[in-house]
Amino acid sequence: MSPTQVVVIVLVVLVVAAGIALAVTAMRRRQLRQRFGPEYDRVVAERANRSEAEKELRARERRHAELTLTPLSPESRTRYTAAWEEVQLRFVDTPAEAVGDADALVSRLIAERGYPTGDFDEQAAHLSVGHARTLTRYREAHEIHLRNERGEASTEELRQAVVHYRALVTDLLDGDPVAAQPPAARSAEQTDSPHDVTSR
Repeated sequence: MSPTQVVVIVLVVLVVAAGIALAVTAMRRRQLRQRFGPEYDRVVAERANRSEAEKELRARERRHAELTLTPLSPESRTRYTAAWEEVQLRFVDTPAEAVGDADALVSRLIAERGYPTGDFDEQAAHLSVGHARTLTRYREAHEIHLRNERGEASTEELRQAVVHYRALVTDLLDGDPVAAQPPAARSAEQTDSPHDVTSR
């Protein structure tokens, strides 16, 4: 085999290897985008480059795999459903307090499912692996909750926060917390009333 042939073979092998590497990278990127949704774009925008962002998201997947997550018992699901209905009813008269209650309820629910609580950013990172489609809404709700604590949130913002919290509660309960109630528990008047602030 001549030196020219050897060089050609080496070049072909390098081109094929580079093509495989690019294909694997593209596949991993597509999987991350599908799993993390809007969170993928948020992390990419925050990091110096796409590679750093994807490294962070893969690290989240590894940390998430180490958690011991538990499904809710039927009793817990019923308890959280009732508690959420109470938050919505309370919103009519005391929206600021209801948002605080919604934030506390979500924190308890997250903890009972087995997610770490405490630092919000760490909590959000863990949630992003399994609940990416509602995480943006949770971030927005929590931000409104913090503004509410400073007395800076409008009533419409508070209503929006409850809507966002409901999206995460629905996701964590694997079903709508209001619709999950037996039909007899909610009268036609309740269904059409402003108590269900999240239906708007």
